[in-house]
Amino acid sequence: MSTNSRYDVIIIGTGAGGGTLAYALAPTGKRILLIERGDYAPREKDNWDTRAVVAEGKYHIKEAWQDMNGNEFHAGTHYFVGGNTKFYGAALVRLRKEDFGEVRHYGGISPAWPIRYEDLEPYYTKAEHLYQVHGRRGVDPTEPPASAPYLYPPVSHEPRIQQLSDDLERIGHHPFLLPMGVMLDEKNPHKSKCIRCAWCDGHPCLVNAKADAQVICVDPALERPNVTLLTNSYVSRLETSHSGREVTKVHVERNGESEIFFGNVVVVACGAINSAALLLRSANERHPAGLANGSDQVGRNYMCHLNSVMLAISRCANPTVFQKTLGLNDFYFRSSEWEYPMGHISFVGKTDANVLAAGAPKIVPGFTLELMARHSLDFWLTSEDLPDPKNRVTLTRQGGIMLSYSPNNLEGHSRLQAKLKGLLKHINCTEDLLHMNAYIGKRIPLAGVAHQNGTCRFGNDPKSSVLDANCKAHDLDNLYVVDASFFPSSGAMNPALTIMANALRVGDHLKDRLQ
Repeated sequence: MSTNSRYDVIIIGTGAGGGTLAYALAPTGKRILLIERGDYAPREKDNWDTRAVVAEGKYHIKEAWQDMNGNEFHAGTHYFVGGNTKFYGAALVRLRKEDFGEVRHYGGISPAWPIRYEDLEPYYTKAEHLYQVHGRRGVDPTEPPASAPYLYPPVSHEPRIQQLSDDLERIGHHPFLLPMGVMLDEKNPHKSKCIRCAWCDGHPCLVNAKADAQVICVDPALERPNVTLLTNSYVSRLETSHSGREVTKVHVERNGESEIFFGNVVVVACGAINSAALLLRSANERHPAGLANGSDQVGRNYMCHLNSVMLAISRCANPTVFQKTLGLNDFYFRSSEWEYPMGHISFVGKTDANVLAAGAPKIVPGFTLELMARHSLDFWLTSEDLPDPKNRVTLTRQGGIMLSYSPNNLEGHSRLQAKLKGLLKHINCTEDLLHMNAYIGKRIPLAGVAHQNGTCRFGNDPKSSVLDANCKAHDLDNLYVVDASFFPSSGAMNPALTIMANALRVGDHLKDRLQ
């Protein structure tokens, strides 16, 4: 065994989970190997070309996955250093305190987590500071307690969004400035890394001003001599000892060659879908149903949120450039109108004619796609889907990914859409609320896997969960999972900040273990 292939920690994946964990562990001086399936995202003009990014899906994965019926589809996900954070909209919002307990929905029960909100809160604060989140406390009535303020002021509204916020407040609602991970300095725009462009959401940032895992965590970690990154490296399987109690070998395919690496601790952070697939591919005599799958829960309980992109056509022009600054959580929990949660309302990046053409919305009479784009308010609606063991990741006979998913808890999302439509007359819009059938090049929900979570849930009972409260596999002594696989429920917030915070939490646990 070459000492060059032996590491204290091997982390598979460089996104919100793996990249953040590498940053947390880098100062320990331990030998750390980061393995990334893709390469660095190319910095090129197409980064900010909606035709290339949206209509052509230039940066999406090329492999085909299958649905439950065996039909092929191409998922809206990415293999690059930084993972999907290279393309996320950078909305970094905490789950609500109540999301960590049992929540009753119209469609069923959202289960409690094995940790409390208070256990994760210090790490939420650390993650917000690390990822330079811009926000303001005390405006959103559903906001959970926080131990410190944001370090950076919120990203301000442009005039049309400010008008919308004022209109919502006038009719008794509580819009808030959406916490955003962008490196924007509005007081000193000539020095600001972020130029407040229209291409943050769903696009890679050409000027590296989005707080993604590559820029914030991976690149700084690599400045230390004890951290190594392998790119274009596909982990085909994990091999265990004869006892089956520890991972001993990480099998990698790189540059057409097979390589083996050895780690005292192995961390899987490939994204909820690919992490489950890797564990299933790693089945052996001791783990015949897949690695860490004594509970038969690996791959099960896949969740991705109920998401809709909906366009309201404003009677006045909407010249907003950076639109993703407003959120509304008045319907996140039960209300006077309905005893069950509905979900979260915010915005996507401002659409143009290329995005509208990809989504193929109906044409409002008297409008062209260009005119609609100039007048649209582009809403993002998120409701919680519930864990269902039949919603799962499995492998095809050829070893590819099969994703089986049937939406549930639909009534709450339907009511959220209706609630937004009911607001139109109060926010100076036409009565049309248009559904976008595609967003960032892919159809929602199945191919829209940006919010993927739940395939390796953590819990205290090894019979019903894959991981323990520290995200270590129940069945193995040195295997951890730190992407969104560990979620036992999804809430109705973008999972990115929770993944980051949890990676910092697991990082503290591993620092103690590695001493």
